Amino acid sequence: MVDAFCAHLEADGWVVQREVQHVDVKATKGPATLYAEAKGRTKAIRLDVDTLYGQLLRRVPEDAADSLLGVVVPDEAVTAALRVPDWIRQRLRVRIWSVSDDGNVREVASTPEAHWR
Repeated sequence: MVDAFCAHLEADGWVVQREVQHVDVKATKGPATLYAEAKGRTKAIRLDVDTLYGQLLRRVPEDAADSLLGVVVPDEAVTAALRVPDWIRQRLRVRIWSVSDDGNVREVASTPEAHWR
């Protein structure tokens, strides 16, 4: 899952690092920085997505206050990832990506800041 997400970002021009400051993915593109956590396919997907959000929020460094946050989940976990209300995801600049069984990555929720693209 992380491999597919990193390849997706790199294809879009991001410079990607893995396991930086205890975060699964740190990527930069121009002035933008993205910190992302990923969860694979599990039996307790709702609980694991809740854990993902907690890990992401705890692991992002203090100097990343203006950074973009990413939640990366399998297709079947999108509903669980979207349980966090839009207004919270917007304020925290959280974007959600899903990864299919065959490795296709798609963004399912983004923040309104166009400069992140």
